[in-house]
Parts: sequence; C-alpha cells; structure tokens
Amino acid sequence: MINRHLLLLSAILMAIGISLFCYKTIYLGFPVIPGQETHIWNVEIKINFQANNRPAKLNLYVPRNSQYFSIINENFISRGYGVSISTIDGNRQVAWSIRKASGQQTLYYQAMVERLITTDKDVTSKKITPVSPDYQGADLEAALAILSEAKEKSADSITLLFQLIDLFNDYKENYNVNLLLRGKMTPDREIDSIIRILAIEGIAARQVSGIKMVESHDQSEPAAWIEIYTAKGWQAVDMGSKQFVELSDFLVLWKGVDRMASLVGGSNLDIDINIKRSEVESLAAANVREKNINPNFSRYSLSNLPLDTQNVYSILLTVPFGVFLLVVLRNIIGIKTFGTFMPILIALSFRETQLLSGIILFTILVTLGLVIRFYLERLKLLLVPRLASVLIIVIMLMLMMSILSHNLGIESGLSVALFPMVIITMTIERMSIVWEEKGSSDAIYQGIGSLVAAAIAFQVMSNQVVEHLITVFPEILFIILSLILLLGRYTGYRLFELARFRVLVKK
Repeated sequence: MINRHLLLLSAILMAIGISLFCYKTIYLGFPVIPGQETHIWNVEIKINFQANNRPAKLNLYVPRNSQYFSIINENFISRGYGVSISTIDGNRQVAWSIRKASGQQTLYYQAMVERLITTDKDVTSKKITPVSPDYQGADLEAALAILSEAKEKSADSITLLFQLIDLFNDYKENYNVNLLLRGKMTPDREIDSIIRILAIEGIAARQVSGIKMVESHDQSEPAAWIEIYTAKGWQAVDMGSKQFVELSDFLVLWKGVDRMASLVGGSNLDIDINIKRSEVESLAAANVREKNINPNFSRYSLSNLPLDTQNVYSILLTVPFGVFLLVVLRNIIGIKTFGTFMPILIALSFRETQLLSGIILFTILVTLGLVIRFYLERLKLLLVPRLASVLIIVIMLMLMMSILSHNLGIESGLSVALFPMVIITMTIERMSIVWEEKGSSDAIYQGIGSLVAAAIAFQVMSNQVVEHLITVFPEILFIILSLILLLGRYTGYRLFELARFRVLVKK
C-alpha cells in the first residue's frame, strides 16, 4: 500500500513540474513541438538630418512592451553617437548625442516585435486625474461655452467626446472653437483642445500615437487618436471616424502631445518608418521574451549555459526518459536485463552507431567476449584479475573489429569504439555467471531482453520531440521522478508473469 508520505512527495514534485511547464508554455510562449515558427514584425525607423558642425542631440520616442505587443529584440544603429534610453511619463525615449557633427547624418532604430494573444482590458487600479485645463480669460469662457453646448446633446463621457469632435470639425462655423484653435486646425491642436475641455468636466483623456502593424510597400506614418478614461478603462477613439480604435492592431510609440522626435544642433529632420512581416523560430523568440519578462528566471535556465555545455546536457537529459522506460519494462512488463542501467548506456552508444549496426556490433562483441570469458574460467583466476583481463580483451576485440571493417569497406564498424567498454565487460561477466548458474537459455533470454530494452530506449531518447521537450523544459524531470517514485511501490503482477501463471488464472 502506498503511504501518504510518498503520495504527498510525488504530488509536490508533479505540481512543481506541471506548474513550471505551463508557465513556460502559456505565459512565456515556449514551443512544445520543435521547429515551430512565429510571426514577428520588423520595425525600422530611419532618421535623417543635417548637422550644423556643433554638438547635436536627437530624442526619439520608441515603443515599449504592452499587453498587445512584445519587443523581443531591438538595435540602435549610429556611428560615433552615444546612446541612452530613459522612461519619461511612461514613454520610452532614446537619446543620440555627439560632441560635434557636420553634414548629412543617418540614425536607425530597429526592433523585432511580436503580437501577443491577450483578452485583458487596460484597466488600472490607480487613480486617474485629468490634466490641468490651463485656460484663462476669454479662452476659458470659450471652452466653457463649448462644453455647455456639447453636454446638452450628450448622455455620458463617450457621447460628450463625440459631440466635441463634431463641434471642432465645424470650427469655421463656431466662434468659440475658432478662438481656441486660433483659426488654424491641426490634428494635434484639436486633440489637445478637446482633452483640456474634458478636463474642465473632470474627465481624464490623453493623446496616443502609434503605427498600424500592417505590411505595406510604402512608408508608414504615425497615427494619433484620443483615449478617454471611463468605467471600462481607457477607450481609444479615432478623431476622424469617431470609431473605437482596435488597439491590438497598433504599436504604441508615445503618449502625449509631443512630437515623435526633437533635434538640437541640426536641421531638416526627416523620419521614415518601415514595417515588414517575417518568420522567426519560436524557441529563439521565447528565449528573448523570457529575458525581457523575467530576467531572473532566465538567468537560471539551461539556455544561459555555454553552448558546449548545452550540447552535453541535451544528451544527458534524455537519460531520465530512458530510465523511466526501463522501470516500466522491468517492473510492469517484466523484461529481464543484465544490470539495471546497462541498456540505457548501450542506447546512448546507439546514437553514434545507429540502431541496426549497433545491435550487430554489440552482439558480435559480447559473443566473442563470452567465448574468451569461458576460456579464462579454466585458469581459475580471481575476480579482479579476471575482470581486468576481460576488459583488455574487449579493447583488443574492438580494435580488431575496427581494422577489419575498415579493410572490408564497412565504415559503420569503426563506430564500435564508441561502445562503453567497461559496461560491455560487466555484461560479459554477468552473462557468463547467469549461464553457469541458470543455464544458457536464461542467459540468452536476458541478453535479448537487454538489447530489446536498449533498442526501445534508443528510439525514445533519440526522438526529436523528446530531445526538444527535455532540453527546453528540464522541469519535466520533476514529473518523471514523481512517476518513478509511484512505480517504486508497485508489487503487482508483471505482464509476462500473467502468461507464466495463466493456469492459475483459468482455475
């Protein structure tokens, strides 16, 4: 009977493994199947300006991670410029600076952006306060008149916004609107005026600018819209169509009425934005995403090790799969093998020799070693000298097989050197003892069982999906360990024993 302590320990290990696996697959987006690709957007912002042979500084608003898009990689390309990144009022801004520059200057910002699948709303728990209206005198009276006229035809903050948009669209027919705009209508001035009028009513609003993530052969232009805060959170409205903006289609660049870029020490500033959609391996994107979202978690992941160490563990981590399979084969099915983990080590050598040639070479090597081992039995040697002699003979047989196969043009025979010689020596010793104690049939049966177990383990351990899963999700080891602990208390019949005791079953 399985005790509670074992059940609790297995449940904890299982919970840890499944939790980490779900966290990496669902939240970080690690692929479960190897070779998967994900859609990403390559965003390039090209800045050209004319330097005036004096210190120059360029500030540019750049995107940041949001609930709809994640920046998985970005580069700031310039020659001789210093680069610094800061966050101001929730906006990311990069500053290029140089002590002295002259002539035409070109700077680049490049980013790889991934669209996120989310249904979360942009609702914040902190208190939102409107901006200061900052109207005085005649401007204040005009703003109050516009607000009063719009309120008469509205029922809530959204319809109030729509009425204000209509009034500003007919600014030539409305003296108060014309006064606030100073007779000149621009999108930025319109949005700024509406935000300040809403602030008089105590309604928070803000201007947001971004680029629509649609691949086009032409250059992209930043689009501006107004966001108003309601009980449902921030809601985006397009000023031209008075339609709600689908923010999942836009990469936000900055929030506020500022310009996208500001230049000191130069002239003729020109900004080009290009967007291109491409494919990238999902695993590479997930690794970068992990470093951005949770750098501490990434620091202790397998991908943070040197490449040569990763290559070693990509093989070693498949051993627990083979061990679990061997436990099932021995304790549940009832296959007998020589030694506990000898088939797993043989399966590892099959990775280099391939399965069929590996089985043939292993059979020949063990057969020849067994014949010599029976001859040594007549010499009445002690255990350690006998094992040492068999080891040396095994090495000599491996050398002879390699030389012979090379002369015969059978290059697969050269891979016999990859077999673990100590394990083969112990296999020969164990098989000879079983042969003497239980007979040849039992020894051959266990030898065949060892090869069958090694072949099955090789098929599992060399599977690309298994290698991918255990390398990307090493927390699966917790799950395997919990299952082995549960199997460790299994004392029922093995499948082969059911056939052995079938007479009792019939009775």
